[in-house]
Amino acid sequence: MQALQLTGPQTLELREVPVPEIGPSDLLLRVAAAGICHSDLHVLHVPFRMREEPLTLGHEIAGTIEAVGSEVVGRRAGERGIVYLCWSCGICRECVSGNENVCMAAGRTAMPPCPGLGPDGGMAEYVRIPASSFVPIGDLDFLQAAPIADAGLSSFHAIAGAREQLRPGSTAVVIGIGGLGHVAVQILRATTAATVVAVDISEDKLALATDCGAHEGLLAGAGTAAAILDRTDGRGAAAVFDFVGADQTAKLAVESVAPNGAYRMIGLGGGAPEITAGPAGGPGWPWGATVRKSYGGTRSDLIDSIGLARTGRLRVEIERFDLADGREALDRLDRGLIRGRAVLVP
Repeated sequence: MQALQLTGPQTLELREVPVPEIGPSDLLLRVAAAGICHSDLHVLHVPFRMREEPLTLGHEIAGTIEAVGSEVVGRRAGERGIVYLCWSCGICRECVSGNENVCMAAGRTAMPPCPGLGPDGGMAEYVRIPASSFVPIGDLDFLQAAPIADAGLSSFHAIAGAREQLRPGSTAVVIGIGGLGHVAVQILRATTAATVVAVDISEDKLALATDCGAHEGLLAGAGTAAAILDRTDGRGAAAVFDFVGADQTAKLAVESVAPNGAYRMIGLGGGAPEITAGPAGGPGWPWGATVRKSYGGTRSDLIDSIGLARTGRLRVEIERFDLADGREALDRLDRGLIRGRAVLVP
C-alpha cells in the first residue's frame, strides 16, 4: 500500500509499504479520508527522528473495516466509522470515569498513544487500529467525518469544559478561525445560547466564521480586547477559546476574559498567558477566572460531535487533496492558506 511517511526531520515521502498485520484485538481499516492538523506540522518540524523507523502521519481517520481480529466482538467488515484518537488503557480510574483523554497509563504527560504521533497513522491506504477506538458514523460522508476525529472532538471538549459559563446572554470568543475554530463556532451555536464573537487576522477567515454562524467578527489587533470589553459592558467574555495559543492570543484572552470566566487553551503556539498572584484589576487576570489546557476529548465528546454532523448542525469546510499531494497540503496549511480543513484521500 501507499503511505505518507516521515522518514527524517522535515522529510516526508510517499512510500510503498506492507499492509499492516492486525492482532487479535485489532481492526484493519481501509482509509477513505484523513484530515491534516497543525499537530502534523509540529511532528514534521521536530528537529529529531520521532522513532527509528519511518512514521505514517495522520490522526484524523475515517474509513471502512476491512478485517476483524480474532478476539473482537461486535464489529464486522464493511462497517463505516472514524478512529477515536486517544488509544487509552480503558481500565484506569480516569478511563472508567469517562476521561480517556487523560488516561493514567500515559503518566504525567497524560497523552495516550495516538495514531500518527507514535503508532502509524491514517495517511495511508490502510491502518491498524485497536477495535476499541472504532466509532461508527452511519452514512456520514467520509470527508466530513475524518476531521471530526480531532477538529470536532477537541472543539467539543473545550466547549463542554466551559459549559457552566455559557449561559443565555453570555459572550463566547473564538480566537483563530482555522480547522478547529470554524468548527467551534458551529458547536457553540448548536449547543449554547451564547453570543459568538470570532477573532482572526484574516478577513477571509472572519467571513468563514460568519458563514458558520458567528454573530460578529473582529480583526485581531491592538484594540481587540477593548472591543470585546465594549461589547460586554466592560465585563469581558464569559469564555475565550484560543485555537492559536501564541503569546499575542494569550495576552488577548487575559485582557478580555470576564471575572469567573473561562480561558481554554487549545492551540499549541507556545504562548504564555501572564497570570500573576497580584490583586485583580485593569488588563490583568480577573478574579475567579479559570485557565485550562484542553487536550483532545472523551469518547463521549466524539459521539456527540458525530451526532451534530449527522443532523446537519456541524459541517466542516474542507479542501480535498490526493494522498500523493500531502506535502503540498501541509505546506499550504503552514502558510495559512487552507480554508477550514485539508483532507487527504488515498
